[in-house]
Amino acid sequence: MRILLINNFHYIKGGSEAVYFNMARMFTQAGHDVLFFSCTSDRNLEYGANEHFVAPNSEVNPVVGAMRYIYNGSAARALDRLLTENRVDIAHIHLFWGGLSSSILGVLKRHKVPVVHTAHDYRMICPAYTLRRPDGTICDSCYGGNYLHCIAHKCSKNSLLHSCLMSGEFFFRNWFIRPLKAIDGLVFVSRFSYEQHLKALPALAQKQTLVAHNAIDFLPESAISRQMGSYYLYFGRLSHEKGLVTLIEAFNALSDLRLKIVGEGPMESSLREIAGANIEFCCYQSGDALRQTIRHCKAIVVPSEWYENNPMTIIEASMAGIPTIGARIGGIPEIIVEGKTGYIFTSKSVSELTEAVTKLEALSAEQYQAMSLECRKFADEKFSSRALYEKIIKFYTSILESYES
Repeated sequence: MRILLINNFHYIKGGSEAVYFNMARMFTQAGHDVLFFSCTSDRNLEYGANEHFVAPNSEVNPVVGAMRYIYNGSAARALDRLLTENRVDIAHIHLFWGGLSSSILGVLKRHKVPVVHTAHDYRMICPAYTLRRPDGTICDSCYGGNYLHCIAHKCSKNSLLHSCLMSGEFFFRNWFIRPLKAIDGLVFVSRFSYEQHLKALPALAQKQTLVAHNAIDFLPESAISRQMGSYYLYFGRLSHEKGLVTLIEAFNALSDLRLKIVGEGPMESSLREIAGANIEFCCYQSGDALRQTIRHCKAIVVPSEWYENNPMTIIEASMAGIPTIGARIGGIPEIIVEGKTGYIFTSKSVSELTEAVTKLEALSAEQYQAMSLECRKFADEKFSSRALYEKIIKFYTSILESYES
């Protein structure tokens, strides 16, 4: 099978890009041909890059960039050339709103290529894609189709201009492109995400859908430490919705315990100002450096205060045999087994987070090792490339059979 993978970015920018590349390796190892379509960038990986990639909106003047944000004609023409020169059996789209844009959907239809889309966030149902207002309020006001709520509350970056742009793109594609009709199958990376999309888009019940948690490459046993490390770990973006103020307040109270915060983002300066001496800020890490940091921690903490979908942080930690202390919000509770692979606390609750950390601290060495083994077992069953491959190929086969009929 020849599979076309599509994503706005061809480098590791976040969890969706990790999934994009993991899928490519997974398909290639199984003997399938993989093609990519994305945007150009100095940060792009050489793997799979080709001459059909299109320049990103950031490289054109702001007016043209705003127009391309809504409908990227350059991306449509570049994809048309790629499909004219290459036979493709199925296309799997990851992130594309606001970059490659919904312009690519019509091109895929004209070339009679079945389309699968993974909803990594809530961009199909929320113009600001987080289901969250700037003040932290969880919001589903746009579910009824009135996208003006995004503008009224300045939901995107707390900016009126940016919120207008996001709402304009949302209005244009839903009225003129009709993406739900152009997409043949949808993959949701959590049951929670599927239920939210179904609530906002009742027509989704008529589409072929699959709930499949993200996957990660298997780690050899030699890469795993069963010993309780010397610090707790948060790694990810340093932004408001991640619950980092709650995290720091909890560890300020637990002043005898160490916390490492790995990542970068707009809140870094303000977080440093309120952090106690037991909290260490580290630079952005990836690859082997991040794996080593994860390996030597006691547990990772995911204190999110938005509808987190299927955090790759939990998947990476679980595969390494590391427990997770995670907020009870979004899809997080689906991938933590209370008391077996970690602990769950009420989002925004400093006291419950402190209590969860205290529970982990009370584990004996033997109990911690048992939890580590349970994390690894759970990850192998739920997050292995093998498990995802079987689900995805079965889903592709169903899509192709329905498309041909």
